Amino acid sequence: MTPDLIVVPARYGSTRLPGKPLLPIAGRTLLERVVAIACAAAELTGDCEVVVATDDARIADHARAIGADVVMTPPECDSGSSRACAAALARADRSEIVVNLQGDAPFVPPAVVAGLLETLRRGEADVATPVYRLDWDRLDRLRTHKQTAPFSGTTCIRAEDGRALWFSKTIIPALRDEAKMRAAGRVSPVWQHLGLYGYRMAALEWFGAAPQSTYEALEGLEQLRFLEAGRTIATVEVDPPSHAMSGIDTPQDLALAEETIRRLGDPFPA
Repeated sequence: MTPDLIVVPARYGSTRLPGKPLLPIAGRTLLERVVAIACAAAELTGDCEVVVATDDARIADHARAIGADVVMTPPECDSGSSRACAAALARADRSEIVVNLQGDAPFVPPAVVAGLLETLRRGEADVATPVYRLDWDRLDRLRTHKQTAPFSGTTCIRAEDGRALWFSKTIIPALRDEAKMRAAGRVSPVWQHLGLYGYRMAALEWFGAAPQSTYEALEGLEQLRFLEAGRTIATVEVDPPSHAMSGIDTPQDLALAEETIRRLGDPFPA
């Protein structure tokens, strides 16, 4: 049986931070940190391989130097998911499950990545993605953050069985009688999404061939392409992150990442 696959999409041409996979954070490159997470997750689950997907020779050379397998993907890939799909299709053996671990996410715990693989292995969903429940303090901080960055931070409505019903850049659901809810307990009914996905290969191939959907374009959320087509996304509950970083996009993010490591310790898997 073909092993499952964790793909780390990594491109050089970021508008705000060119060459970011090769930039150092506390002595290790961003790509080295993410590849280490992927390898640790693959070891946790077993029967899983890791590959870096890129269209740039400099990133490919660095990936090989740190011991990673590489697949060269077309430069026209317009998202991490499309690059992950291209990488999976380029391999001689087709994996049934593919995880897209974005190459700019150095703080994702390996157990979260492993949890997506296990969820898809056990269930029948097309896609799996992590979410965490916000306490009231975190919800208040998210609301404040959205006053200046309205498209930063995604929330999710999920069914009792964990199926995703919807995702939005707006905070959903609206909360009637919020004061009563706050008095009843420390956690809110709001779930926040972590931008990490595991796919069945058939669903990922479909995604790569399907046109952008209406609400996907309006919200800027690629997972809505699956929901609008009636496909199933399983949400996996995880612990709230100890930091506020979802990715590295700017020089300020690099500085914040180093400060986070100084404050909370280095998560680089030994």
